Amino acid sequence: MPIPSLRGQKVVVIGGSSGIGFAVAEAVLAEGAEVVIGSSSAAKVEAAVSRLGKGASGTAVNVREEVSVQAFFEGAGPFDHLAYTAGDWDRAATGPVVELDFTAAAAGADVRFWGALRTVKHALPHLSARGSVTFTDGVRTHKPGKGMPLASAFGAAIEHLAKGLAIDLAPRRFNTVCPGVIHTEVWANTPPERLAKMTASLPVPQAGDPADVAQAYVYLMKGGYTTGQVLIVDGGLMLI
Repeated sequence: MPIPSLRGQKVVVIGGSSGIGFAVAEAVLAEGAEVVIGSSSAAKVEAAVSRLGKGASGTAVNVREEVSVQAFFEGAGPFDHLAYTAGDWDRAATGPVVELDFTAAAAGADVRFWGALRTVKHALPHLSARGSVTFTDGVRTHKPGKGMPLASAFGAAIEHLAKGLAIDLAPRRFNTVCPGVIHTEVWANTPPERLAKMTASLPVPQAGDPADVAQAYVYLMKGGYTTGQVLIVDGGLMLI
């Protein structure tokens, strides 16, 4: 049997202008694929496309607005795989439940959950009949932290959405990547000593590199017999 390859295929990465999404875009280009990135900032998309170079293109998309998502995919045209890495860290749902602002809490799911579902809805008419979609959550889904029950719940919703869609929309494949502490722009203002302390007890005692996590997405795109699964890339956090 031929070795699975992305060469000659087309991959869409929502959230591809920075962080893990940008690393996924780099990884699929290295595999010989074409990549189309989408992000909320046109300036960031333009800068990322310039950095990615040959084989990359992209446009701005607001995953909170269905009309914007629809227009993005109409412009992207037919493609083979979708990675959804968009996250709204400024709206992360944290704090005591007794102080919960339900309006703010609902907004916290708008990009990570509803944005993902809007994206799938409008990606489907353009997605290969045997293509794949890979979502993103985070290790707090499985290792809840104090004051973060909603972050855990929203992540679980994404994982179960993937499982449900894997049945509902088969043979298209749906999976989730669950990263641990990854050295992206989100941690840019965190003192290095604090990051080192956070990861010191891990079996792999460091923050992960986005390029390492990107390989999980590449596998799920190429792994044609894998669907409805969660790939945890956490330096071993789940073991301790």
